[in-house]
Amino acid sequence: MVRALRIEYPGAFYHVTCRGNGRTKIFFNDEDRQRFLVMLEESLEIYQVILNAYVLMDNHFHLLVQTERANLSEFMRRFNVSYTGWFNYRHGHCGHLYQGRYKAFLIDADNYLLEVSRYLHLNSVRARRLHSLDYQTQWQHAKKYQWSSLPGYVSKRRVVDFIKYDMILEMVGGRRRYQSFILDGLKHDIDNPFEKVQNQVILGDDEFIAHIKSEYTDGSLREQPSYRNLMVELIEPEVVIDCVAETLGIEREDLQKRYINSDVRGIVCDLLHKYSGLTQVEIGKLLGGIDYTGVSKLRVRLRRRMLSDKQVSASYEKAEARLKELSGFEI
Repeated sequence: MVRALRIEYPGAFYHVTCRGNGRTKIFFNDEDRQRFLVMLEESLEIYQVILNAYVLMDNHFHLLVQTERANLSEFMRRFNVSYTGWFNYRHGHCGHLYQGRYKAFLIDADNYLLEVSRYLHLNSVRARRLHSLDYQTQWQHAKKYQWSSLPGYVSKRRVVDFIKYDMILEMVGGRRRYQSFILDGLKHDIDNPFEKVQNQVILGDDEFIAHIKSEYTDGSLREQPSYRNLMVELIEPEVVIDCVAETLGIEREDLQKRYINSDVRGIVCDLLHKYSGLTQVEIGKLLGGIDYTGVSKLRVRLRRRMLSDKQVSASYEKAEARLKELSGFEI
């Protein structure tokens, strides 16, 4: 199975969602949810990402964001790692909190932003125990649900600083009309807009999709990171590092030690570049502060060794095959 494309460009809108590993909870209590929002606000500021809407459920979350700097991957990597680290420390857990990498759908804002915001905000009443109730009762629950941006969309008193409400409210004509828009969705049990997604990641009309394809398939863009990110769904660096360490029978911590086998460090460097989309500077930082030229030398040496030493080549192939298996897709 081919993994979903990753499309990044300045000003893009995305619906982003993450689910707990094995559908387990990612929030045990309100303190977890508060910490999640604090860390979200910090990451939004650092990466200059705009948050239009969100909702937190027990085992997953949804965000509607706009990236002004074409940096969704960097933003989500930092944010997810930060919250996972805090959650694991807080609850004495270890390992992966989320089920694979986050899902991100590129949104045609002119035609679908409003519809996506409504679908997102109605997540709190989509559970079976509430779905069977009349729409007015569902509405009472939705507008009181505190772990959602909906309260600020229907009441100025519930506005929070790190959410940008204006664009969506202007589309519908203000808070009263947005409330009517939500009520209409409850009353008529709206369809899931993501059933209209094309190319696995784009929710938009034909003109929008044609524009995206044209913009990101020009030959001159092929060497740019934004183009490379269209080709494969990137894998979290932590997953790559853990996978290589486990497969080749070494301790993860040893990868940061300069005396460890350079073939192994070269394998880690190459797979991080290939499947996590990291630059050589970023890889060097992960492996204990290696200079980017050092990372380059490790990768070049690895390639030469793989041509002359079947054992090195077999180790690389074994680690890569295990990585594909763990990710659940063929890459």
